[in-house]
Amino acid sequence: MNQIERVALVGGTHGNELTGVYLIEKFQRFPHLIERSSFATLTLLANPKAFEAGRRYIEKDLNRCFLSAELQDPANGTYEELRAKAIARQLGPKGNAQVDMIIDLHSTTANMGLSLLLGNDRPQMLQLAAYLSQTNPRVRVCCPQASVEESPVLRSLSPLGLVVEVGPVAQGVLNAQLFQETENLIYAVLDYLEACNQGTFLPLPPTLTLYRYIADLDYPRTEQGKLNAMIHPQLQFKDYEPLHPGDPLFLTFDGKAIAYSGDSVVYPVFINEAAYYEKGIALRLTQKENRTISNRS
Repeated sequence: MNQIERVALVGGTHGNELTGVYLIEKFQRFPHLIERSSFATLTLLANPKAFEAGRRYIEKDLNRCFLSAELQDPANGTYEELRAKAIARQLGPKGNAQVDMIIDLHSTTANMGLSLLLGNDRPQMLQLAAYLSQTNPRVRVCCPQASVEESPVLRSLSPLGLVVEVGPVAQGVLNAQLFQETENLIYAVLDYLEACNQGTFLPLPPTLTLYRYIADLDYPRTEQGKLNAMIHPQLQFKDYEPLHPGDPLFLTFDGKAIAYSGDSVVYPVFINEAAYYEKGIALRLTQKENRTISNRS
């Protein structure tokens, strides 16, 4: 990994995900907790108005406002679009970021445990993820498709972008265990970067289990777009567990099971995420991969 000089810790990209908000507030009160000798660590509360209002966002999902064209469009003037432009000026721009790594802290109502959502599968990111999964067996690692269009999310401002997604935790609620686990995960990231900067290579496992996104599935809906079914109880809270063709997927309101009709085993994540109802996403499907971890470079 190249020398890391500046790391940004971001919380409150969604105002009702309190784990990240209060961790950022804690680090701002006690900055020594995130200070390391070889790099600077910045903190940012991304969407303060949404946090004050107890909402995910005010006008538009901030974590969908970071496409380059939208950041450069003077006509984009919603509150979140203006926040995205301000954040991009502070941390970006894309392709020439002022920070070497962004760690964006989120929470989910889905049973995701401690999930790392990587912006890409560069060797540096896989090595970091492998180290973290070795230090905590609850860590799971997700990655986008190998060929993906430009990302609209905040982490994409830096080529080394990482989302920490923890759950299940209700929106607008703090869960002490997940708060502490997230906090400890952040310290592990910072300690790893410090060791790499100082030329101390911490031991890594030879392989990493990676869950790669392949598709989003929506709920069955009526012609009017209303929900016609819900997540089947046998699937609820089964994030990262195998879903076989023919397994129950949805349950209609009149009690009929709808089976998964794919032709291969997949591993669903973000099952029944509350914030994804408006996005038309009931769950995300992933493929499970075992990746060999290369030597650090």
